[in-house]
Amino acid sequence: MGAAVLVAAACLWELLVRAEVADIAFLPAPSEIAVAARQAAVEGELFGRILHTLGVTLLGWGAASAIGFGLGLALGLSNTAYRFSMTSFEVTRAIPPITFAPVALLVFGFSLRMELVLVVFGGVWPVLVNTIGGVHSVPGELRDVSAMLRLTRREMIQKIVLPAALPAVVVGLRLALSLCLVLAIVAEIVGNPEGVGNGLIRARQALQPALMFVYVLVAGLLGVILNALLQISVKPLLPSDGAHGERSR
Repeated sequence: MGAAVLVAAACLWELLVRAEVADIAFLPAPSEIAVAARQAAVEGELFGRILHTLGVTLLGWGAASAIGFGLGLALGLSNTAYRFSMTSFEVTRAIPPITFAPVALLVFGFSLRMELVLVVFGGVWPVLVNTIGGVHSVPGELRDVSAMLRLTRREMIQKIVLPAALPAVVVGLRLALSLCLVLAIVAEIVGNPEGVGNGLIRARQALQPALMFVYVLVAGLLGVILNALLQISVKPLLPSDGAHGERSR
């Protein structure tokens, strides 16, 4: 039904533009967007830009996830480290990642490194915060069980803390993945002469609205696909609905 609604909306959009009811400057019809997408795909420009944006997003997300998870686990397990560092983290986290783009551009120039720095800086925080919250939410009874079983600290983390905190960590990973994609495209719009974001801004400068909409739709599709793949990947690691139901009963 959801797909049917999208198709109906596209048909209505086409009719409004063709009948000149929607008199909006530079608003292409879906058929024009499809033609522009086909042309960009045939010329190879579209796939090259998609691969660049995907590569930067996944590389930055991987680095941000590793940093955020490691710091979050350490701060979640150590109350002393948490008390002394969280004020600094909260102040830094309050800086909107997009406003950091001009700074990264000034320091690293028009380069892939600039884009990666921006993506990693923004992607760290969802993973960090959710990991800390997941570790802090581990029930005290489970910690008591680990003490009764005389588990080592490493065993306690592996068998008690990580399984209990995993759902919160996964939420942070999903939020970070979406944010990394957004920041990669923003960095490409601001300065990197590659990727989907740069294609979008070049199409706007060349007054090619159909091609511009192609890149807008591609960015949205990338977000949907990446999120779906992550959900499929982590689903075997998470408790099933049946397990939750048994616990609630």
